[in-house]
Amino acid sequence: MRMKEVLISEEKIQSRVAEMAAELKHEYEGKNPLILCVLKGSLIFTADLVRKMDIPLEIDFIQVSSYGNGTTSSGEPVLKKVPSIDLKDRHVIVVEDILDTGATLRFLMKKLIEMQPASLKLCTFIDKPERRKVQIEADYVGYKIPNCFIVGYGLDCAEQFRGLPYIGILEEDE
Repeated sequence: MRMKEVLISEEKIQSRVAEMAAELKHEYEGKNPLILCVLKGSLIFTADLVRKMDIPLEIDFIQVSSYGNGTTSSGEPVLKKVPSIDLKDRHVIVVEDILDTGATLRFLMKKLIEMQPASLKLCTFIDKPERRKVQIEADYVGYKIPNCFIVGYGLDCAEQFRGLPYIGILEEDE
């Protein structure tokens, strides 16, 4: 597979992450939020975001998957790793790389609500509203994009391309 085009440049990514971090800092200052990084895709976004928030916070990880090695969601989410920090009475911000069909994130948010956080918000870097199959909206969104298969800045295709500093569109295989 080859890159068809750069959709969001490294410069635009870093600028938008700084804006999002400022918004989160303002809302969560003095609340010691728990940043829940959804592995693996949001690792890079989460790292950039928390460094720019510059407030006391904690970070934990969760892993849920519905893609396997393909480019299309199976629609069957599976919780692969649960948080190690107790969410009860915490202000939790779920940080995700992409909100696509919504099935995986709706599944995840329902599981997290059962853990009784004081508040639960969803922060996603990419939102593809055209692909939504279930009702869910993010509280914080980096970019809304059309329906195309993207990689880079943590997003992968069969575990490849995560390390790209930009988000690009892959050429479709013939």
